[in-house]
Amino acid sequence: MNYKQIILKRGKEDSLLRFHPWIFSGAIAHIDLPIDEGEVVRVLTHDKRFIAVGHYQIGSIAVRVLSFNDITIDTAFWKRRLEAALSVRQTLGVVPEAVADAPTDGQTAASQTRNTIYRLVHGEGDNLPGLVVDCYGRTAVMQAHSVGMHLCRKQVADALAEVMQERIDNIFYKSETTLPFKAELGQENEFLLGGTTENVALENGLRFRVDWLKGQKTGFFVDQRDNRSLLESYSRGRKVLNMFCYTGGFSVYAMRGGARLVHSVDSSAKAVELTNSNIALNFPASDQRHEAFCEDAFRYLDSHDQTYDLIILDPPAFAKHRGALKNALKGYTRLNLKGLQHIQSGGLLFTFSCSQVVSKEQFRQAVFTAAAQARRKVRILHQLHQPADHPINIYHPEGEYLKGLVLYVE
Repeated sequence: MNYKQIILKRGKEDSLLRFHPWIFSGAIAHIDLPIDEGEVVRVLTHDKRFIAVGHYQIGSIAVRVLSFNDITIDTAFWKRRLEAALSVRQTLGVVPEAVADAPTDGQTAASQTRNTIYRLVHGEGDNLPGLVVDCYGRTAVMQAHSVGMHLCRKQVADALAEVMQERIDNIFYKSETTLPFKAELGQENEFLLGGTTENVALENGLRFRVDWLKGQKTGFFVDQRDNRSLLESYSRGRKVLNMFCYTGGFSVYAMRGGARLVHSVDSSAKAVELTNSNIALNFPASDQRHEAFCEDAFRYLDSHDQTYDLIILDPPAFAKHRGALKNALKGYTRLNLKGLQHIQSGGLLFTFSCSQVVSKEQFRQAVFTAAAQARRKVRILHQLHQPADHPINIYHPEGEYLKGLVLYVE
């Protein structure tokens, strides 16, 4: 196929020679015009040597590289990449052999040990920049983060259905809020394959209602699965506070882990409703250990004197671009200070940042500052990160976005 071409400035191919999948607008010397946002383009060095093929987009990241080989981006390409992504998840053991419906209360404990929630495609981590696919039972939720992926959505969905075969019946496209608004694409959330009202899936034997229609991300925070399991192992007999609870994932695990009391807090009434629904899916109405509060996190911590011996701080991204980094770090310090002020001696703090522009070192420094201001003795027990089905492309360190610490507080 005769793709339009982009010529780089002299010396600007160095990062591509190291297989970094982004080309910034400042590296471009010349663009074949006219060119539409989302088009597939060939990228050449200043002396006209081929170096990459990818999606063109207006903005700081001008090209997201799909391949460093001079190939056609067609259905066969999408199928190869999706097969490779599936193979990784099969190696990890997170893909069920055959996906059944979520078990009912009457089924055996053995039948509830399965997991039907996993990430199939993690953007650059799977050499598919701008694409995310999360699987919930027989439904795959597909999300585009670039105009190019949006324009290819039906071709990708066809390849996805062919690769996954009997594992999925439905593909829901959820990109209403993830694409540049200036692109004026008129995108809508919709089923590209099938259609279902069944939205309950399993994670480590626990049932969760996934709001892929209106929920954040694809409807569930798949990236905290391993960290929720770790929290469960520390929950027995503890009073637990889950801030920014969203779907109540940490709360459900804490309950199963034997927590004495669990409080879930979120500023969204919808999130509180979803949390209560997930508690009800997994525990009888007679279990009164859980209570949810619809309140701003900082206001809750300021207005309540109660202390806890396990607190989870998992806020939304405080910084989505580098210009917000300074204020974000202040926000993390302030939040962790307030959390530490509500922890009993011998308590645990699970604290996270999902801001891609905040490094592990910067986050750790913000938490260190909070500990010093709180005048608490603190030990780091665990350093946490995203699970293996959110792989990091070794040439794209920006893909390591989730940072977490488990602290023992004297």
